[in-house]
Amino acid sequence: MSLNNVVIVGAGQAGYQVAASLRQEGFAGHIVLIGDEAGVPYQRPPLSKAYLLGKVGSAALRFRPPEWFDQQSVERVQGSVTMIDRGARCVELASGERIRYDHLVLATGARNRVPVIPGADLDGVFGIRTLADADALAPRVAAARHVVVIGAGFIGLEFAAVAAAKGGAVHVVELGTRPMARALSAPMSELFSAAHASWGVTLDFGQTVANIVGADGKVTGVETGDGRRLPADLVVYGIGVIPNAELAADAGLVVDNGIRVNAQLLTADPAISAIGDAVSFPSPHCGAPIRLESVQNAVDQARNVAARLMGKPLPYIALPWFWTDQVDLKLQIAGLSDGHDETVLVGNAETRQLNVLCFRQGSLVAVESCNRPADHMAARKVLARAAPLTSQQAAEPGFDLKAYEASTREVA
Repeated sequence: MSLNNVVIVGAGQAGYQVAASLRQEGFAGHIVLIGDEAGVPYQRPPLSKAYLLGKVGSAALRFRPPEWFDQQSVERVQGSVTMIDRGARCVELASGERIRYDHLVLATGARNRVPVIPGADLDGVFGIRTLADADALAPRVAAARHVVVIGAGFIGLEFAAVAAAKGGAVHVVELGTRPMARALSAPMSELFSAAHASWGVTLDFGQTVANIVGADGKVTGVETGDGRRLPADLVVYGIGVIPNAELAADAGLVVDNGIRVNAQLLTADPAISAIGDAVSFPSPHCGAPIRLESVQNAVDQARNVAARLMGKPLPYIALPWFWTDQVDLKLQIAGLSDGHDETVLVGNAETRQLNVLCFRQGSLVAVESCNRPADHMAARKVLARAAPLTSQQAAEPGFDLKAYEASTREVA
């Protein structure tokens, strides 16, 4: 079947990138980009940091200006897709409109996991996912005196840093034992714990939130699992996300921690690809299906699908990498540290310039770099090359990751 009409459901990073990459690859057919938010597609990562700090405006968040979509003949449709008719190869919107496709790309993303606790619906309780969320939150954080953050993951700590910079007294409540534990090694978590404490943020680990309390419909405090009452005129939660996979499941596609795809990012239906935060895919970097929430993954998967649709199929094997900015700390992570059993520290935690090299069964699997961007770039190349670095080599006095990368490049 000829490919004349590509429909993309989801206008976030992954959805936009598919459209852009198809045009870059020379696709001359019809592209429809469906999103449920008004306006042109935009970047989400700055919402919890630079945007709330007022360092960038909404126009700077856009991937492209509105006229680009017209120039590239990318039709933007605002609406919610309620059904995929695989037999007729079309999607149906909430309005009842049906849009036909030759190939469908699901880039449906994820949504915030909302705390299931009393008081979560009070005025003054926020998640951060959309531009509308950030716009509603910005004046609140500027005026707040007491802020409680539920969750010490990337989003929670990025917001905590912003709230502290705005002058609020910030208390972070986290069920785990250390910050960003899902993604970070213990040594790097310790660096961020010390940094947040120096910024005046209180980190409360091993703790639950039992209740969010309020008066006249507005939040006034948070009750912890051990019975304390924390004052709060603003509560922000960041306790993970849920993949938007219901549309795929309703269409009979396999869903298991996201929409299941193969190494080509195809679902069981050869006319439907799926990418981004909503997708569970086989990864050579962890040896099992995985779902990743990152800009890098969304962009690289979108490019992979666009290339395949234009006759250049390749398995998706891109090395994962991530980042977070918190005040004067820039953390960049290359690889996946899950299950690592050994770490080697290169640099100095006290000066907040540190690499943590994570090894699993003797092999380097991830490098966490704080305020060492050149080392991060070297780490990405070393990991992509599967260079045989041992922990003994890394622990030698004077070990330099950039020099090691250069030496492996010469060998390769």
